[in-house]
Amino acid sequence: MASKDYYNILGVSKTASDDEIKKAYRQMAKKYHPDLNPGDSSAAEKLKEVNEAYEVLSDKQKRSNYDQFGDPNGMGANFGGAGAGGFDFSSFGGGFGDIFGDIFGGFGGRSRQNPNAPQEGADIQARINLSFEEAAFGVKKSISLNRSETCAACHGTGAKNGTAYSSCSRCGGTGRITTRQNTMFGQMLSETTCPECNGTGRKITEKCDKCSGAGYTRANRSIEVNIPGGVTEGTILTLRGQGEAGKNGGPAGNLQLLIKVSAHKVLKRDGYDVLEDVYVSFTDAILGKKVDIAGINEKLTITIPPLTQTGTIITVKGKGTKVLNKNTYGDLFAKIIVEMPKTLSKHERELVEELDKSILEKEYPKKKTFQGKI
Repeated sequence: MASKDYYNILGVSKTASDDEIKKAYRQMAKKYHPDLNPGDSSAAEKLKEVNEAYEVLSDKQKRSNYDQFGDPNGMGANFGGAGAGGFDFSSFGGGFGDIFGDIFGGFGGRSRQNPNAPQEGADIQARINLSFEEAAFGVKKSISLNRSETCAACHGTGAKNGTAYSSCSRCGGTGRITTRQNTMFGQMLSETTCPECNGTGRKITEKCDKCSGAGYTRANRSIEVNIPGGVTEGTILTLRGQGEAGKNGGPAGNLQLLIKVSAHKVLKRDGYDVLEDVYVSFTDAILGKKVDIAGINEKLTITIPPLTQTGTIITVKGKGTKVLNKNTYGDLFAKIIVEMPKTLSKHERELVEELDKSILEKEYPKKKTFQGKI
């Protein structure tokens, strides 16, 4: 049996759909992404396990084998090695596992993937840097990519004008060939991919001039991306169909953008709210005053009430970041910090002493005079 629980690694149930598995994979890949875990070797190892699990569970054939036999490569693993009391199939040479695959495949165990079936292209990962303001309110950015694209000249066939090919003579256009093998169980039939056409069922008679028969070309593209307001550090945005070209007419892969956000000199984010420390003099705190503070992209004015205590929070509604995918905004919270002067002249000190004498003790309800013994 396989030593790893791939469903547990991705955090999904055994009945999870393909979309649920893909969603779980992207969440786990984001969690253990090297950019978000610099220098963490355990994260890199975990990401390797996540990729391994997704490779098996995203492939219908491998998942079926894994669910039935505990091994993505088929039923051979269930027989065990020679030391476990089972057959050691490696001693029979190559091809024996294929024979067993054909036997059990005929009874609903393994279905072969059609090599000519449309295949989705690979995803592309990229990083995009945003300022604090851009992440807060959204922005349109241009992303430069180098990616494979279906050759327009041959429509992905690799043949000149998309027509210069013929049916493969060895497999008769099926893409598969059948061979007979003598085994201890008698004569067995084994079906494999045709080596002449690599399973395509056709042979190119004249290659496309533009792609040299590959069926795709590399191209530099500039893509306009609308970054929504409210994104945060580590957010992954997926742009469908902007990845590598698919095969056999399959759709292109996706572009996955990892968001990096620069720090602000004064402001800090807490979800969609914004936090700010506002320093005022002790005289302003006593007398009260209107002061200017920094908003995300504007100057704001707040009123400091008379006798404001240090640590007081003043809320400015609707001056936080945009809420992702909604037409609402968070709030700005200004924390008042009362700052003392570094020095006082003799005259200033006398004035403060005179002020102190004039204020009654009862005006300081939290101030306590020590009257006990140590």
